[in-house]
Amino acid sequence: MAQALAPVSFNDSSDITDFVLNKGNGVKVLENVKEATHQFFRLPAEEKRKYLKEFSPSNNVRFGSSFSPKAEKALEWKDYLSLFYVSEDEASALWPAVCKDQVLEYMKRSEIVIRKLLDVLLKNLNVTEIDETKESLLMGSKRTNLNYYPICPNPELTVGIGRHSDVSTLTLLLQDDIGGLYVRGNNDSWIHVPPVSGSIVINVGDALQIMSNGRYKSIEHRVIANGSNNRISVPIFINPRPSDKISPFPEVLASGEKAVYKEVLYSDYVRHFFRKAHDGKKTIDLAKI
Repeated sequence: MAQALAPVSFNDSSDITDFVLNKGNGVKVLENVKEATHQFFRLPAEEKRKYLKEFSPSNNVRFGSSFSPKAEKALEWKDYLSLFYVSEDEASALWPAVCKDQVLEYMKRSEIVIRKLLDVLLKNLNVTEIDETKESLLMGSKRTNLNYYPICPNPELTVGIGRHSDVSTLTLLLQDDIGGLYVRGNNDSWIHVPPVSGSIVINVGDALQIMSNGRYKSIEHRVIANGSNNRISVPIFINPRPSDKISPFPEVLASGEKAVYKEVLYSDYVRHFFRKAHDGKKTIDLAKI
């Protein structure tokens, strides 16, 4: 079976400019997003509070801390702003002014690499064409997080983000130069993914593992807390739509391969993920036959 395409990084600025961001000022787009993230988290507390669940103008714009505070025994050392993309008009109206233009530009430019990668990945699954139905299943919805990991006085007592795999099809991650992302290796060791200027790390999520019948593996990862520096990261999550039902592609099973995963409603899968604390790759058990 094919191994996961994760993490993959474009290792120089020309790769980002020419391939990911379709020519022109590509690295500047990345730097603008990072600076906009810092600008949001520098806002006064009362400004950020406007986007808490109880105050936000939309469920698609959410400021919070940790991952699932009601389920966690110990809170993760992180603040975040979650931006679910519905339309450019809604984003322009409801996303924070300090970061909306930069995030929208980053999301728009990154779509090129998403489509190119999915085309390559699906051809390896004998899917020769991404029609409208498959496009919806693979990338029907998009969400960006602006993540902020403040200096932690006792980093050995907590984590930035606990071990988990993403529920996405693909995740594109922009890191700053501080570092702290680790992925689970084949021998259960944790491997640091060092930041590289002008690069994006790309990993497979659970949705693609299910649709590929396990040929592509989602990557378990975590972020450690830092006792010396504030850190930011900006992931883009490429997902099915909440109303989509995901299961192994027929093309994958055409040769008689037995299905490992059953059909699941994607919104149920995501809801299951968010109801519990981070727990490695246990979420995908929901879809196993």
